[in-house]
Amino acid sequence: MRYLNKHRYSRLGEHGEDPLSGVANLFDASIVFIVAMMLALFSAWNMMDLLDPNSEVTIAKKSADGHVEVLTKRGAEIKVSKVSDKPLSGSGKRLGTAYQLPDGKVVYVPE
Repeated sequence: MRYLNKHRYSRLGEHGEDPLSGVANLFDASIVFIVAMMLALFSAWNMMDLLDPNSEVTIAKKSADGHVEVLTKRGAEIKVSKVSDKPLSGSGKRLGTAYQLPDGKVVYVPE
């Protein structure tokens, strides 16, 4: 009888472990995979400056409906500005002229 009790399998598995304890390890592995994918995308798009706390980055984003947003990151502060079509007025001085080339590039010529 002693021999049969040693080789009998329990409800928790062969070694007395819970079979669902591996689910937590799968969750941890998926979090590590997601972070690795984010770092790979940042480095592929040359956007590692977004992770640097001392860098200054400006990104212009245009949505499908034509609205333009400018994202500015200075240090830890991130500011989002929306660009509008409304004409502005005020005082200032002319700095130069901008020309658009046939290939779509814009060239600024200071005065």
